[in-house]
Amino acid sequence: MTLQLSRATKSWYTEVAVRPQNWLAQLGIESQMVNGRRITDAETLKVVTMVYGGLVNKNIVAGLQARGVNALGLTGADMDVIRSVKRPVKDVDYGFVGDVKQVNAEFLGDLIHKGVVPVMAPLTHDGAGNLLNTNADTIAGETAKALAALFDVTLVFCFEKKGVLRDENDDDSVIPQITPVEFKQYVADGVIQGGMIPKLENSFEALNAGVTEVVITLASAINENSGTRIKK
Repeated sequence: MTLQLSRATKSWYTEVAVRPQNWLAQLGIESQMVNGRRITDAETLKVVTMVYGGLVNKNIVAGLQARGVNALGLTGADMDVIRSVKRPVKDVDYGFVGDVKQVNAEFLGDLIHKGVVPVMAPLTHDGAGNLLNTNADTIAGETAKALAALFDVTLVFCFEKKGVLRDENDDDSVIPQITPVEFKQYVADGVIQGGMIPKLENSFEALNAGVTEVVITLASAINENSGTRIKK
């Protein structure tokens, strides 16, 4: 059975207004970022849980149901599907942020075999009653790796560009394929930088863990033969 897992930052189901930082601002809570990563204090965690676990997740589920897809919205705490550990403090204290420890692939596999599509919110738990904000790319990557033992898995990272670009100012400068050697060279040359680096690192980790293919593309082009394909 072939399985396609997708992680989208924007798509038909949501607008920019549902991003947590918009709600944090409305509630008068300061949003703190370090190196592109969110600091999640107790108040921020409440907002992230409401937005990702509630508003965004349930809008996705409703949209899929409207398209004939029997979807189920989940956080990592539901049925203990994804458990994490709170990120240890090193140079930065990220607060209530989780690093994935384990994924219950058997439970997710059972749902999929029953025709149910899990929609995972980027929230996990530590098994001690605490929710943890968890990077969405990591959720997608770790879930794909866990399910690779059960299915032929394609992992698709969707965002606002057509793929990985040679020139960030030219939306048509898509790099069609990237290998590990090419990745290192692109980073050294400054072609690939910022948040795209961990996204590609997650891609190579997924391939090494048994995922069949990784694609980075536009959410609206998810079913097209386009974007950037990541190769071993």
